[in-house]
Amino acid sequence: MVDGNIPEQAQYVIIGGGIVGCSVAYHLAKMGHRDVVLLEQGQLSCGTTWHAAGLVGQLRSQPAMTNLIRYSTELYAQLEAETGLATGWNECGSVTVARSDDRMTMLLRTAAAARAQGVDVEVISPSQAQEKWPVMEVDDLKGGLWMPGDGKANPTDLTQSLARGARMNGARIIEGVTVTDIRTDGGAVSGVVTDQGTIRAEVVVNCGGQWARRLGQMCGVNVPLHSAEHMYIVTEQIDGVSPDLPVLRDPDGYIYFKEETGGLVLGGFEPEAKPWAMDGIPDKFFFQLLPDDWDQFEILLENGLIRVPQMADAGVRKFYNGPESFTPDNNYLLGEAPEVKNFFVGAGFNSMGIASAGGAGRALAEWIVNGAPTSDLFSVDIRRFANFNNNPTWLHDRIKETLGLHYAMPWPNRELDTARPFRRSALYGHLSSKKAVFGSKMGWERVNWFARDGENPNVEYSFGRQNWHDTVAAEHRSTREGVSVFDQSSFAKLLVQGRDACVQLNRICAANVDVAVGGTVYTGLLNERGGYESDLTVLRIKDQEFLLITGSAQAVHDADWISKNFDTDAHVFLTDVTAAWSVLAVMGPKSRDVLRKLSKADFSNTAFPFGTVQEIDLGYATVLANRMTYVGELGWELIVPVEFTVGVYEDLMDAGVEFDLCDAGYYALEGLRIEKGFRAWSRELTPDITPLQAGLNFAVDYEKPGGFIGKKALTQAKSDPDHLNTRIVQLVLEDRDAQLWGGESVLCNGVEIGEIRSAAYGHTVGSAVALCLLHAPERVTAAFLSSHRFEVDLAGVKLTAYASLRPPYDPSSERPKVDG
Repeated sequence: MVDGNIPEQAQYVIIGGGIVGCSVAYHLAKMGHRDVVLLEQGQLSCGTTWHAAGLVGQLRSQPAMTNLIRYSTELYAQLEAETGLATGWNECGSVTVARSDDRMTMLLRTAAAARAQGVDVEVISPSQAQEKWPVMEVDDLKGGLWMPGDGKANPTDLTQSLARGARMNGARIIEGVTVTDIRTDGGAVSGVVTDQGTIRAEVVVNCGGQWARRLGQMCGVNVPLHSAEHMYIVTEQIDGVSPDLPVLRDPDGYIYFKEETGGLVLGGFEPEAKPWAMDGIPDKFFFQLLPDDWDQFEILLENGLIRVPQMADAGVRKFYNGPESFTPDNNYLLGEAPEVKNFFVGAGFNSMGIASAGGAGRALAEWIVNGAPTSDLFSVDIRRFANFNNNPTWLHDRIKETLGLHYAMPWPNRELDTARPFRRSALYGHLSSKKAVFGSKMGWERVNWFARDGENPNVEYSFGRQNWHDTVAAEHRSTREGVSVFDQSSFAKLLVQGRDACVQLNRICAANVDVAVGGTVYTGLLNERGGYESDLTVLRIKDQEFLLITGSAQAVHDADWISKNFDTDAHVFLTDVTAAWSVLAVMGPKSRDVLRKLSKADFSNTAFPFGTVQEIDLGYATVLANRMTYVGELGWELIVPVEFTVGVYEDLMDAGVEFDLCDAGYYALEGLRIEKGFRAWSRELTPDITPLQAGLNFAVDYEKPGGFIGKKALTQAKSDPDHLNTRIVQLVLEDRDAQLWGGESVLCNGVEIGEIRSAAYGHTVGSAVALCLLHAPERVTAAFLSSHRFEVDLAGVKLTAYASLRPPYDPSSERPKVDG
């Protein structure tokens, strides 16, 4: 139904009347914002929403995402009472089954993570699974999980109910209106052009589903998603299938089931997906399906008949082949676009839009109103992608794999195989010839480890120690005892220049970056809540020139955060110079010896103190040498112009022969940094964690002139007796043979108290090491940790752990500052 003619202006214009767009409208209106207009080119839910399966599973790999879906279930349960429209919400629970020992291990890990996140879960036997789902065969099963809080909903009814709730609170929803252009002015959105006129707008929200990519292109915004066919069938009635039958997931067979009018919905995610509409999504693709494709569906049907043999005697009432949009990493896209201010995106929900819509709609509405996320949303933040991720050929090939990974085994350190190699450092060819095994981060090919002679240069995935364990141990020891070189060229580099550069950066950074030229400062970038938006290193190259070095995945995010926090009239400019510079980290007790063979610079503590950067000669090249470490040893990060990188690397390897210089990769780096307790962005450091909780208060200057973003919240937190009930803590396992990967739950005196955020094997310590996030009933102090018993739940086995606030390796940080 059309709510009248389109207005000439509105504060908020939402494009797209699927469940996500209606959720954003609902939540903006519930927050008291009445000037909300939602535009739908057809009818509500006519694009993807109407043919969604409607499954709602609470648990996700990130706690923040689990919290959003938990909110969705709470919202859906009360929405009918609020609006008077049924939603079809049924908290029927879900059963997930395992056909293999590895899958059962994964489910046991999932159960531990669920308990740590407060999700009700029970590990069940095959016979117990059959009791809850009587129509399935269980002879080939190892066990399963029962999650009573999961459920299902009717997507169309749910969308209509959210729409009514939005209208009841003042929002306008107008159907039959097509957006033909999006206008901008001065780098900000200014309105939308439709086939029925133009609407001036302060904020535009792109919830266009499959059309979201094209809508983004109208104003120069990259929305990297691609449509793929998603198929399921609905059977005739089957004996034993009742309305309260739980949702069933059989990931080893790539399939799911739910009850529908006495029959079964059988769907899934085939290992190799079928992308759709390479030439663009048709404008009027409303309430339409694609042709049946039984050949593509065959693997799902075969596995469905294994699980429910009765299906062979049941007719197929309907074959649904509905396209949906998928992203390159299986997480949806949320937030303000970095290219255009006040243009927000909520799209690419990867077949989990019904489950996510309630929480995602609220989160996006809060982001719009508050100007920043109100919780940790980095895993779905649109700024985790760059413009090159929107390449249609790359998207096509990547989406074929990521859709199939929905039910694939989530092995630790699993790497994607398609659309690679992608971004390559200047040393890619050299390192490849040394049997480097590459991983991918922000598209960069980064060396994870170097296979030795006779070794398989591929990862053999498992939940225990993987095939590279001993090789990485050698790289680890080389760094601790001798010297190693790491190619860290994927580090993002941002150049900030201008007469106001220092003042502006000092307000954005928590530490004081107004240091002498040649000074290097580690700092956090905090939000108004005092939580981390990023952490990075600031190098003062000249009086009005700073080089910021940040994580590989953070270039777009950090550049956007910093730029949007510059004063509008400030004389300051930010440029992403990542592609211009390589970074070679020379680390270890003998690093000084190697560099002295190639340079006339003085590398002593007096001439070259820790935390400083100098331009030095190195062979024929001139480079920046930054005395900093992420491994806890003496070392220098060499920031090298790309055109000199190969020469510098060859010189280093030649000079390092007598010191047994070793190539090392990111697997070794991870173990080294966790032994030393170094925190990592998006693991230990998140928008919900403050420097006080992270143990990094030393990197905050409360007294510097002008203050900094987040100072008020941090100052208040210092006087809050409960603030340090949440804290990042170091763990070391007592069992020297166990392997941790991250995500495991942590128990204190037998009660779940937190989760591991980062883990690796600490080859110097001789045991698995981890950094975990604890939520304790009292202040987490050294006394608290020493007076309580800590365990890690590793796939159902409780392992004793030693907990401390200080790292197990070099807790006084003497080794990086050794003189010589």
